[in-house]
Amino acid sequence: MAKVIALYKQPADKEKFDAHYFNVHAPLTQKIPGLRDMKVTKIIGSPMGKSDYYLLCEMIYDDLDALQTAMKTDEGKASGKDVMQFAGDLVTLMIGESVDE
Repeated sequence: MAKVIALYKQPADKEKFDAHYFNVHAPLTQKIPGLRDMKVTKIIGSPMGKSDYYLLCEMIYDDLDALQTAMKTDEGKASGKDVMQFAGDLVTLMIGESVDE
């Protein structure tokens, strides 16, 4: 299993971020062909108290080939363009492979 992990820093306007993320970006991302599952976690703190991070999203694909194919689709490109427009300065994107299968 392969995944794209998006880690978002704290936005200046959480309500505006949430409105765009949950009403525009997430539905756009969920349309990407080959996406097996999408898990979104709101970060509520850390063991040391406040966290620099606000949201974590895992987009899960069958394997690395499926992920790479999905990113080349119109839906994958639209999702990538959207995230850069509304949260380009907040997001860190990573690609990983599960080791617990």
